[in-house]
Amino acid sequence: MTKIFGPVPSRRLGRSLGINNIPPKICSYSCAYCQLGPTKQMQVERTAFFKPEDILFEVNEKVKRAKEVGANIDYLTFVADGEPTLDINIGKEIELLKNLGYKIAVITNASLLWRQDVREELSKADWVSIKVDSIGEKNWRKINCPHRSLTLNDVFDGIRIFAKSYQGELVTETMLVKSINDTIDCLKEIAEFLSELKPFKAYISIPIRPPALRWVTCPGEEVINQAYQIFAEGINNVEYLIGYEGSAFSFTGNIEEDLLSITSVHPMREDAVKKFLERAEGTWDVIQTLISGGKIKEAVLFLFKIVV
Repeated sequence: MTKIFGPVPSRRLGRSLGINNIPPKICSYSCAYCQLGPTKQMQVERTAFFKPEDILFEVNEKVKRAKEVGANIDYLTFVADGEPTLDINIGKEIELLKNLGYKIAVITNASLLWRQDVREELSKADWVSIKVDSIGEKNWRKINCPHRSLTLNDVFDGIRIFAKSYQGELVTETMLVKSINDTIDCLKEIAEFLSELKPFKAYISIPIRPPALRWVTCPGEEVINQAYQIFAEGINNVEYLIGYEGSAFSFTGNIEEDLLSITSVHPMREDAVKKFLERAEGTWDVIQTLISGGKIKEAVLFLFKIVV
């Protein structure tokens, strides 16, 4: 079964119902900062994971439950345990889900945009986010740890082609990692490439959730501000993606099911979990039971307790 989670508060999309269309964790990258940990299965071959009709059914059921409790939904978002475009059926799934009357978003690492079929399928979405963390080969491999068959030139050529033809809202996201891609030269190179794409919005983010590799840390405030200034010189709409998304996680009927589906791809701060339990009329005993059963765990990040 797929994991449909939320609606969750999204810093980019308002209220997002997440669609996890990839089994954990299958990806073309194994990003050093990934909140889901190292990639378990690296691949670039596209395959079928779930039946599109099953995804439609599960999303529709979640939408119905969200409506029953008065939870608004702004986007149906493909945000997976891995790279969503590895799903060979994503184009059909987007078409089916559009019949529900919501905008469709896809968050991709852009590694497969060199493929024409992937570009055509993503063109059906209303909003697409692509990852551009580095222009240089060395930093790309250190930060994103791509599948051995991928080349940086192919990935960037695919991004350029997609950006020219895509009619929806194209946004970019750049994750800054201290002492890796946050130098002035690196930032200028990234900004120059992004300006070619003419994105609707360019996001600058930092690793605020537990990273896959311990050496990953956040740049200082001065460096983050410097990145913004450099990006803004050639890009019309630049925005930080570094704030807390909030605690308005929706309860749709089953406390454990909701918590597990959300935390599988979206760590929750302790205060957000407590507010969720209040809305669901549950107690912290539910969390203790899930922790004891090894289904979730607690972690400490930047002085905040989170549940993952």
